[in-house]
Amino acid sequence: MNNYDDIINMPHHISKTRKPMSLQNRSAQFAPFSALTTYDEKIREVARETSKKIELDDGIKLMLNEKLCLIKNDIKLRPKVTITYFVRDNKKKGGCYKTITSNVKIVDEVYKRIVLIDNTIIFFDNVIDIKL
Repeated sequence: MNNYDDIINMPHHISKTRKPMSLQNRSAQFAPFSALTTYDEKIREVARETSKKIELDDGIKLMLNEKLCLIKNDIKLRPKVTITYFVRDNKKKGGCYKTITSNVKIVDEVYKRIVLIDNTIIFFDNVIDIKL
């Protein structure tokens, strides 16, 4: 006689008081458990690469200054420009370079920044290229 001979041919029990569990909830019981929920995020953050800010030589700085003067002279026309600039990373050392095309609202020499029509602020020190 086998251990289960007494129950092997019995009908499957279905509760009269409780609803059957949904297939999604049943499958969730067998999903892998991650005890360290932030561990994967931290690994991705460490692996994420940032760029070092490029230090411009005096010739390029002079060229950028000339372009800023041209933009400032035509500020009433809201000139359309393409600017490549450095954005510092908030979480780790370095950052990334972004390129944006927009119209210039203000060239602010006091705070050394460019304000675009959508209120994006780009500081002169972060600009590496301007195309008019």
